[in-house]
Amino acid sequence: MKIALITDAWHPQVNGVVRVLTYVERELTALGHEVRFFTPAGRRSVPCPSYPEIRLCVLPGRQLGGELQGFGPDAIHIVTEGPLGMAARKWCRRQGVPFTTSFHTRFPEYVSLRLPFIPISWGYAFMRWFHNAALRTMVTTDTLRQELFSHGIQRVTLWSRGVDTELFRPLAKPEVDSQRPVFVYLGRVSIEKNVEAFLHLDLPGSKWVIGDGPALADLRARYPSSRFFGTLQGEELVQQLARADVFVFPSLTDTLGLVIMEALACGLPVAAFPVQGPRNLITNGVNGVLHDDLRSAALACLTLNPDRARQSALRFSWGRSMREFLSQLEPIHDVSPA
Repeated sequence: MKIALITDAWHPQVNGVVRVLTYVERELTALGHEVRFFTPAGRRSVPCPSYPEIRLCVLPGRQLGGELQGFGPDAIHIVTEGPLGMAARKWCRRQGVPFTTSFHTRFPEYVSLRLPFIPISWGYAFMRWFHNAALRTMVTTDTLRQELFSHGIQRVTLWSRGVDTELFRPLAKPEVDSQRPVFVYLGRVSIEKNVEAFLHLDLPGSKWVIGDGPALADLRARYPSSRFFGTLQGEELVQQLARADVFVFPSLTDTLGLVIMEALACGLPVAAFPVQGPRNLITNGVNGVLHDDLRSAALACLTLNPDRARQSALRFSWGRSMREFLSQLEPIHDVSPA
């Protein structure tokens, strides 16, 4: 099958959406499918206001339509709701071509955090317009599915996530040049991730932050006793995660939290707020602790067995994830070149 994936989120961005797509490409190619990504790479773009790491394509419609026509996909999936996603949606509608979408990011909440004068309801009005044109909109959990239904988004289906448990694995904890216990956060360093809620906690030992983002310089200056490692990937990331004792996930707005699954696979109990995302991955007192008092949750995680965190991650399979994804794509009869 020839599968077209349209995404505004792409390398060199480091975020959950890009990481998911990296695994999608690997797994689908291994199954014999031809996957082509249509991304901002090589297109005219401008930096996103307040988030320059993200590039927004400028008027990509005509070029994108020709590329899709030339590829002649058997299925089209639109990953994001940005300029490329909107151009792909418009082209599919004009051509009468069915397509699917997925909901990865709470853009209505994120936009409202940065621009408080824009109501969240406006963001969800846009989401309804965008996603209700699709045959299916894929989400990670049934909780999120019900939430989108409440916002008027129709035909929402489940697409689970996996974790690479061969890469993300427990390692013997070496000596570290930080005082133990070590509490670590991994992810974007931005306002919507609520990282300051972690850094502000009165915790023993050390606090580490792995990741980059628009809030990094400010937080580094205001929390000099915490250690900031910037972006780490692959084995270097695993080595650093494995040195920690507890993973702290302060976000209140994530749709799931791929980094939670990766931390669990490394044998790290997870402390988080009892919100959408963590609630679907954490069993209180088993592989982590959910509590409105994040400090209490983090301290309680020190008493948990790392082996139980690891075991809970083994149920997340990219193979199962890809079977779900493939089963929900909508076949196209003909988008061959004219």
